[in-house]
Amino acid sequence: MSRIEEHLAAEGITLPAAAAPVAAYVPAVLTGGLLHISGQLPFTPEGQLMTGKLGGTRDLAWGAQAAERCALMLVAQMKAALGDLDRVERIVKLGAFVASTADFTDQPKVANGASEMMARIFGEAGKHARSAVGVPVLPLDASVEIDAIVAVRD
Repeated sequence: MSRIEEHLAAEGITLPAAAAPVAAYVPAVLTGGLLHISGQLPFTPEGQLMTGKLGGTRDLAWGAQAAERCALMLVAQMKAALGDLDRVERIVKLGAFVASTADFTDQPKVANGASEMMARIFGEAGKHARSAVGVPVLPLDASVEIDAIVAVRD
């Protein structure tokens, strides 16, 4: 078991199974020492997709939880692509897309759910650059979608 997986177990964090693509793309591409991970959607521990718009039927707490679940799916994709989470050198960037109403402006607070989870899992190496934008709709009515760029050790 890798050092990161031991840390996950000690923290009581369980990774979901890495989700299969829902269209014509691959979940991750490793090139030039960087792992580019396609946008991941938030699923509850029971496997239900977290849906609805922030500022409409969903509130900030829901959004932050959805972002956290996206982060766990991103880590699951890292494990699937790399085999060993200890190969993660640094989380370079997260791109957070938040389905929200026109008057909802707390997208950065929603994205904090993912950012804080990355720091919790990877420590200093989990601190990253980030964008957080509001969008009118996401695939399958998901509340949040997050993609990532990850620096990888050989």
